[in-house]
Amino acid sequence: MDQPKIERLLRLMKLLTANTTYTVDQLAERLDMSRRTIYRYIDTFRDAGFVIKKSGDCIRLDKASPHFKDISQLVHFTEEEAVILKSAIESIDDTNLLKQNLKKKLYAVYDNKTLADTVVRGKNAPNIRSLIEAIEEERQVILHGYQSAHGSAVRDRRVEPFAFTTNYVQVWCYDTEDGRCKLFKSSRISSVEVTETPWEHKADHREGFIDIFRIHGEERTRIVLEMGLLAYNLLIEEYPLAERNLKPTDNGRWLLDTEVAGMAGVGRFVVGLLDDIRIIEGPELKAYIQAYMAKNAL
Repeated sequence: MDQPKIERLLRLMKLLTANTTYTVDQLAERLDMSRRTIYRYIDTFRDAGFVIKKSGDCIRLDKASPHFKDISQLVHFTEEEAVILKSAIESIDDTNLLKQNLKKKLYAVYDNKTLADTVVRGKNAPNIRSLIEAIEEERQVILHGYQSAHGSAVRDRRVEPFAFTTNYVQVWCYDTEDGRCKLFKSSRISSVEVTETPWEHKADHREGFIDIFRIHGEERTRIVLEMGLLAYNLLIEEYPLAERNLKPTDNGRWLLDTEVAGMAGVGRFVVGLLDDIRIIEGPELKAYIQAYMAKNAL
């Protein structure tokens, strides 16, 4: 099989496994192919053992298909993995032709912003598939046996799921009982029941804010930190998305100017590096650290 055909197949695979579904006409338009070619490639996937799933006029590759787990491990990346991979590619000398070829091939298949969501694997797979189905069909679901992170209570929750975080670790839902949007952790769901009830609160569906320290919330608080090389290196290693909010200073240090959803994430990071970090802006962060130090004083 020639390289251009492989590239087209991979691009089609990406669209057929995305959270958004497409008709054959939409696929042909997005990939600049004929309908006949799209159908021929779909037959190629079917002959290779993949399960083709149809919903009305839309078509997709079933993520429960044989071999899909192995392929997902090779071609899917989380957002943070994508940032690291992109940085590694950019660090290669510009005169190296391999760098240009690699970038061309990689970005032809993946979105430049977030290369792709990883495909969930393991015991949570059936629940994720049910949630995807509910999102596509805009239906309410019952999260059976959901264990709250804020207590030991385990109970059912009726929600309207509408979006996933990276790697399907959490799902954004409108909680019909509380009347607001929340994040539910996939691993805390015992089982998912897709109901016949359609969404009733679509206008209120809004994804919340998740900061670079992986803390989510409705509020945003700006912080500015000045850090030395040690803190800078550890920050990049532990939280790769922080790189887009970092700038070097004239004295060989680094400035982190970002918004956070809460003080717990950034607070834990700063506490461990107090000798190498100075809080320039963020009275809430200073208060959090003072309270934390007082609570944990020997």
